[in-house]
Parts: sequence; C-alpha cells; structure tokens
Amino acid sequence: MVGTDDENIEFSHVKEWPTDEVVDLYRAGNWWKDEYDPSGIPDLIKGSSDFVVAFDKRSGRAVGMGRLISDDVSDGYIQDLVVLPEHRGKGIGASMVNELVSTGLKMGLVWIGLIAEEGTEEFYSDQGFAPFPGRPMLYKGERSR
Repeated sequence: MVGTDDENIEFSHVKEWPTDEVVDLYRAGNWWKDEYDPSGIPDLIKGSSDFVVAFDKRSGRAVGMGRLISDDVSDGYIQDLVVLPEHRGKGIGASMVNELVSTGLKMGLVWIGLIAEEGTEEFYSDQGFAPFPGRPMLYKGERSR
C-alpha cells in the first residue's frame, strides 16, 4: 500500500457497501445522472473483479472508491476511481490504484488499462501508466448498415 497523509483513512476490498455512499462518490466524480437507478449499485460492486473503498475510520463513511473490471484471465480496466474533493491530494487515489493493480497482477492479468479523465494524465503517469496507441471509442446506439 502506498499510504496516505491521513492516518484516519483505511482501505477495504469489498463485495458490498452502502448504496447512498457509492452514489455520493459517483456524484463527486460528475458521473451520476438523476435518471440512473441506484438499485443497480450492489450488482455493480459484486460484478467487479475488485472494488476498493477508502473510508474514514472515525465516521465509517466512504471517501473514495475504485474498481477493477476484468475477464479475470488476461485483461483488466481500472474504472470509477474517485476521491471526495475534500480528501484529494492526500495519497488516497494513489493507494487505491496501487491496490487495484496489485489485485490484477495477483490474478495474472497481463494488460491493465484505464481511461484517464482530462487533466489526470500526470496522476496516472506517476502510478506507472502511459498513453497507448489508439483511441477509446464509445458506442452511441447507431449501427452502420
């Protein structure tokens, strides 16, 4: 574990976590839309190869999360890494990346990737990631004929 500047933060690999706290983290990352159904959060967590939560020992509430989604054989993606704004800059995100990469390596994954939000490239570079050829693409619901 990389460690943090806050001795009150702990990390846990979980298969469940209170839905409202996970939704709050998605909102902090600007990834939650009002039309999303929070009832899917438990399955999202269970369906992840690894789901790491950073939580404050004093309150027990989540201050960060990240997940590894994978075929559990060769490839994995780190996704949904977020830390509440008031807890950023303390090493929490770096510790979660380290935990997720370690899990992937223990699983025998040979390719671990992610899509970095604009402006976060230096953070991920410091964690050992580098740009790769190609461009991520997003399905928009239109099929060519």
